[in-house]
Amino acid sequence: MTGLRTDLYELRMAASYLRRGMTEQATFSLFVRRLPHRRGFLVAAGLAEALAFLEDFAFDDTELGHLRDVLGFDEPALTALAGLRFTGDVWAVPEGRVVFADEPLLEVTAPIAEAQLVETGVLNLITFHTTVATKAARCRLAAGGAQLVDFAFRRTHGIEAGAGVARASAIAGFAATSDVEAAMRYGIAPSGTMAHSYVEAFPDERAAFRAFAADFPTNPIFLVDTYDTPAGVRAAVDVVTELGLTGPLGVRLDSGDLGALAREARAILDEAGLRQATIIASGSLDEDVIAGLVAQGAPIDGYGVGTKMGVSYDAPSLDSAYKLVAYGDRPVLKLSPGKATLPAAKQVFRAPTGAAGDVVGLRDEPPPDGREPLLVQVMRGGRRLDTADPAEAVRAARGRFDADLDWLPEPARRLTDPAPPTVTVSPALAALHERVAARLGRH
Repeated sequence: MTGLRTDLYELRMAASYLRRGMTEQATFSLFVRRLPHRRGFLVAAGLAEALAFLEDFAFDDTELGHLRDVLGFDEPALTALAGLRFTGDVWAVPEGRVVFADEPLLEVTAPIAEAQLVETGVLNLITFHTTVATKAARCRLAAGGAQLVDFAFRRTHGIEAGAGVARASAIAGFAATSDVEAAMRYGIAPSGTMAHSYVEAFPDERAAFRAFAADFPTNPIFLVDTYDTPAGVRAAVDVVTELGLTGPLGVRLDSGDLGALAREARAILDEAGLRQATIIASGSLDEDVIAGLVAQGAPIDGYGVGTKMGVSYDAPSLDSAYKLVAYGDRPVLKLSPGKATLPAAKQVFRAPTGAAGDVVGLRDEPPPDGREPLLVQVMRGGRRLDTADPAEAVRAARGRFDADLDWLPEPARRLTDPAPPTVTVSPALAALHERVAARLGRH
């Protein structure tokens, strides 16, 4: 059960709504107020996990007992919560689509207590996955045609976060992950070589490489920097020659001047006739390091990206919000300085070219100027509308991201000083905002 996976104030508000018979439909909008530093776009992710959370939302007897015995909830509140399930509708930006600040990623419409209770879980999932997918997308932009592998699992903020990183990075174009369970769950290619401990466990590098290649002869990747990198590459060459390996193989560099060592390794491999051998780099990589290696022409075929991608090191979260925009037939808004909101259920309208920018309008207004609506209905009556298996969902999201990356204008793609497209408000939404503000005595 997931009923207690929320903040206490959500439970108190929900209980108060239910006590007062406030059961009308409420719409909440989830959006990001501003892009993090050096981000020209975001990659929508986490929707599948959020919808699963909504479908499973309920309170079991143990959770209700905790609310009664520890938090002091009375019997009327417990009775109301005991039968509560999420029965609402959800409109959302499909995973993999590129989005910008002040655009709804997801909107929930449900009886107000239900919509309020799920705020924390939905906000957590969408924020985390979108943050990581965006960081991974920047690594992809930096890497050019080189392959990227998720190496983040050992340093993500929790075991389940590791699976989330594997999934989010796959959406953004990573080719594989070191997380074996996540690879199985989401249909991602697993990837792994050896650790320095493996090399150290043998008398010398040749013995380690010989054993590894004998046990795993299909595409062995030799970690060559345990002692002396050029000597390690030569040891790998000797083992390949000795065992007569002819299939795919490679070496991994994990420390030192990766650009210089990659050039030296390439020369050794080529001289030995191993031009097909790949060079993989890892070790504290992010988009800036990768871009620097690409700019200097380092002969690196793939990058294992770990901690700095898995925790989105330079921008570990988003200024995301989940705000009430309508209750019953009444559109509502917030006027707080720096945190103002737009009323009513909304839609994002996108032009065929990214330079034209997006328009945020009312959900029921017609698309302007041949634009396409971005949000689609993904849940009705508390049940998902798309039942694709997890692997297919990741593949479809990856396809959407590939298309949107081509659509994204160059200024927004820049790793440094990006300039996102302009997001404007439709005349109809602007007029509604003015009417609601006037009703509240503010202009």
